[in-house]
Amino acid sequence: MWDHGNEFFPATSFQISNIAAGTGANNVIPGAMTVVFNFRFSTELTETELRERTEAILKKHGLLYKLDWSLSGHPFLTAKGELVTAAVESIRDICGIESELSTTGGTSDGRFIAPTGAQVLELGPINATIHKVNEEIRASDLDTLTDIYERIMVKLLT
Repeated sequence: MWDHGNEFFPATSFQISNIAAGTGANNVIPGAMTVVFNFRFSTELTETELRERTEAILKKHGLLYKLDWSLSGHPFLTAKGELVTAAVESIRDICGIESELSTTGGTSDGRFIAPTGAQVLELGPINATIHKVNEEIRASDLDTLTDIYERIMVKLLT
């Protein structure tokens, strides 16, 4: 186990997305293998810690390897503050429901904004078809979302 996660993130996981070796013939021992993997990591670990621990595991088993690292973005967490409070209150005001603060939405472009120190919050419509063929939402949800965004701005600017 890489870590235990925290209140907002699940434990870090290691995902293998592709393995390739050999020539396709069933009687040839491959001379090399390529494994493409990624970490879905929380704020409990740093990129450096993941690299060091991964390399220690490979060295422990005496493997000859070459790693090409790429980081698409660091995990981030916006602490409770005026933006989160304004959003939670606005959703309650407009929809009559209590918000659930969650980091389960997947990869976020907020990863590019959060390092500037800005508060980052993602808020959008419920979408059961997101990233699928014929992705769609109800038009009325856009009206509700517009009302929520407006209420957030009023709370932040007044």
